[in-house]
Amino acid sequence: MESKQQKLTNQKLKFQDKGKNNLIAGSVVATLIAITPYLFSIHESVPNVKTWNTFFGTYDSIYYESLFVLAWTLTGKIIPLFLLFIWIFTCRHWWYHVILVPIAMYVYQIIIVLDDDLSFADNNQVFYLIPVMVIVIPTIYLMRARIFNKINEATKSMEELEEELKLSPKNFWEKVKQYF
Repeated sequence: MESKQQKLTNQKLKFQDKGKNNLIAGSVVATLIAITPYLFSIHESVPNVKTWNTFFGTYDSIYYESLFVLAWTLTGKIIPLFLLFIWIFTCRHWWYHVILVPIAMYVYQIIIVLDDDLSFADNNQVFYLIPVMVIVIPTIYLMRARIFNKINEATKSMEELEEELKLSPKNFWEKVKQYF
């Protein structure tokens, strides 16, 4: 049987390993956020032409008449979407599901930008947001009702209740599985 000293040592090692993992993950997230201005400037590498021949194929910009304008418009939508994805996967508050709404809006806007040039979607694109809203709004309302029920029943502070409702998955895939 393990002695108390060994248990404390094992717990200390686990805490140190977890701290190193958090430091690495936090550094990666901070680096991704810090490079977003450079990611936004990627559109400057796209030529200001209507048709662009690459080894991937030829792209003809019909609506925008300039691939530079299309790339600038897309980076203006993709970079905030990228930051929202970082936020939703790192947020530990009970209300983090609400971040799905602006994510759905940016995805919708990207679809519209691409549809202007490629004409692949129908005209009723706003209906794509309805399933997201049908899931998110009742979920947030039920969480809010649960919080207020606990406030009325207990003497806990709002911070204690929020801490109790925080979800902390062990890895990235557990975080993804929470949404499905």
